[in-house]
Amino acid sequence: MNTSDLLHIAQTYGSPTYVYDAEKISSQYERLTNAFASVPKMKLHYAVKALSNVSILKLMKKLGAGLDTVSIQEVQLGLAAGFDASEIMYTPNGVSLQEIEEAAQLGVQINIDNLSILEQFGSKHPKIPVCIRINPHVLAGGNHNISVGHIDSKFGISIHQVPHVLRIVELTGMHINGIHMHTGSDILDIDVFLYASEILFSTATHFKELDFIDFGSGFKVPYKKDDIQTNIEELGEKLSKRFNEFCHEYGKQLSLNFEPGKFLVSEAGYFLTEVNVVKQTTSTVFAGVDSGFNHLIRPMLYNSYHHIENISNPEGRERYYSVVGYICETDTFANNRRISEIREGDILKFNNAGAYCFSMASNYNSRYRPAEVLWYQGKAHLIRKRETLDDILRNQVDIDFSPVKKKKNIPKEV
Repeated sequence: MNTSDLLHIAQTYGSPTYVYDAEKISSQYERLTNAFASVPKMKLHYAVKALSNVSILKLMKKLGAGLDTVSIQEVQLGLAAGFDASEIMYTPNGVSLQEIEEAAQLGVQINIDNLSILEQFGSKHPKIPVCIRINPHVLAGGNHNISVGHIDSKFGISIHQVPHVLRIVELTGMHINGIHMHTGSDILDIDVFLYASEILFSTATHFKELDFIDFGSGFKVPYKKDDIQTNIEELGEKLSKRFNEFCHEYGKQLSLNFEPGKFLVSEAGYFLTEVNVVKQTTSTVFAGVDSGFNHLIRPMLYNSYHHIENISNPEGRERYYSVVGYICETDTFANNRRISEIREGDILKFNNAGAYCFSMASNYNSRYRPAEVLWYQGKAHLIRKRETLDDILRNQVDIDFSPVKKKKNIPKEV
């Protein structure tokens, strides 16, 4: 997919529009599976929360992935996309026992991350296999917003609470078939990840009927030219060797599982916006686009970097712009960024717009959520229509505020 293809998509489907490159998704999937080719049993469960469009889920199924879900609605989306329940991992956080039971009735793999629910579920359903999510207290990256393995995280059962887990398992007689961890996003230090893996291996020895160990994901992808990223090949070589050794020690060939989201779809996504206005102030040149944090909140929420290109004028002289949105809040995508000269009506392309972008979009300011397009086999396919006012009004219920007519007080006959 080249610049002319993206411009044609913007012309055909309007803006703002999300575009996803199926070929890039496929190559990322192959890169990760190839890195662990020496492991006899290995399974990727795509993290649905990253990008949940049903067409993307169907593409993942075609590639051979399962799904990692965090809500009953994501489970239902996976089933609607054609996945068998056995291919779906359900890893919620802070949900009710009732929702977990609803997911279990659908037949998906249950993953529990707190002692209270573990005891309640095990007492009521001891025969249903359960995976346990462990918090290894290992911090991935330096950003607490995207790291979930640190000691203050709400995610997972503390590694120090494993004795409590073993007591619950013994008393309920429940079947533990998997051990899981997820340290968070932007993992760079492979040795730190391997250290966390050793904690998981040590925990796994307490459970004699495991089928798999899930190492989560959180692999760092590049956001700009020459950006640092997780060395997947080095990780594959080192973790595969250690995993195969552990399976030999355990006495059973387990499945090595991952749940990548960002790694598979981040670089495959582009966000196309049109420039509404170029505004010169006393200190800044603003390029105001037809979008805001209602469509792409990551720069404001996580201070994330998205490379921005003017694909309408790629050879123009570079100038400094602050790219901002049309929301009635401060919604700055980029401050003082060097971009080819921007004119009103130009199309700007935001890179790394595949993961946690559309899936976090909203209707703030009553703006419509954008269209989504999948570039597949050299053609653009619309996979989500742009919203309309009917979509915003669909679930709203009118109240009749017309004056209530009072009945006249007519005296009764004597």
